[in-house]
Amino acid sequence: MRLNKKTRAFSLVELVIVIVIIGVIAAIAVPRIGRGAKGAADSALRANLAALRNAIDLYAVEHGGKFPASTTATSAAFENELTQKTDAAGNVGTTANVHIYGPYLRQLPPLPVGAKKGQTAVDVQTTGPASASGDVGWVYNNTTGDIKANTTDTEVDDSNIKYNTY
Repeated sequence: MRLNKKTRAFSLVELVIVIVIIGVIAAIAVPRIGRGAKGAADSALRANLAALRNAIDLYAVEHGGKFPASTTATSAAFENELTQKTDAAGNVGTTANVHIYGPYLRQLPPLPVGAKKGQTAVDVQTTGPASASGDVGWVYNNTTGDIKANTTDTEVDDSNIKYNTY
């Protein structure tokens, strides 16, 4: 007994056409995905700066116009005063009726762009902020409350705006 089976399969030409179509779709989609990731990092930088600036402003309002780290100009003082409870003088502590202000942030956000991406440390300066040396993500002026991203003048967004001018 002989079975007559008809098998149907894709021809080589059909497979090549499908592969070419997939390649064209990938060539269109991949650059758009890359631009989306860069745009997301730009938006994250704006959001992180807004959160930091709001926390600094709220701290100043509650502490009589004094900015974080104005007494002790260190990165640790800046971080502690924004992420822990403080008293009216800005001293960090946990006494219930004394340390009534803050915390203003859960943690310092990481820098989302540039060569120092991922850094959370802050360079506290009394003049500037300009650019900082070392591995710090943010540059902060403790006399004006101004905070900027620690990026170079060559690190720019899609609109050619320098990150350190945001």
